Amino acid sequence: MTPHINAKQEEIAETVLMPGDPFRAKFIAETFLENIKLVNEIRNMFMYTGTYKNKTIKIAGSGMGCPSIGIYSYELFKFYNVDNIIRIGSAGSYDAALKIYDIVNATAAYGENNYARIVAWIEDDVLNS
Repeated sequence: MTPHINAKQEEIAETVLMPGDPFRAKFIAETFLENIKLVNEIRNMFMYTGTYKNKTIKIAGSGMGCPSIGIYSYELFKFYNVDNIIRIGSAGSYDAALKIYDIVNATAAYGENNYARIVAWIEDDVLNS
């Protein structure tokens, strides 16, 4: 267990889907998973484990912004041996061709903040290479 996640090691799946909104996590778990179990509710950040087509999946709210998902993703990777985190949900875009409700399968993202540099103490030349 960590300060932000009180689930037991065996309650966390290797693959985690992470919407920002904890109530969206609840909706997804209740709508698409079988055998769901609420495994975290610290700070009302709901996390569920269940099965989808016989594969164990975890649905976990991440909160909004880089610092919030940074906390949860770090703890899931570092202390729960998670292999994959897939961020799902809404996002903004500077591309005028994209319309509201378009579906985008992104392979990269850009944030207009220095969160990664602050928490990882990464030098500018590493981030800009």
